[in-house]
Amino acid sequence: MLNGVGGRTIAELKRNMSYAEMLSWAAYREKYGSFNPMHRQEQMSAIIALQVHRLGSGKADLIDFMPHAERPALTLEQAMEDWA
Repeated sequence: MLNGVGGRTIAELKRNMSYAEMLSWAAYREKYGSFNPMHRQEQMSAIIALQVHRLGSGKADLIDFMPHAERPALTLEQAMEDWA
């Protein structure tokens, strides 16, 4: 069964990738996001939609145009501002 890591099985991945390399890839993914090209396409489309929306003086966030992305949790300050 493929696990989406270069088309290799988990057993092949464990044999061929060191723990240090895996940590490097995990840090890269944490910084730059998913390797899934569709997620990247959604993000690029959302950037364009946000720019067009702002031309009309709209108030929105990038995440508003990304239906498959997880919304970050609200901080206490954000929640208090929204409720005021």
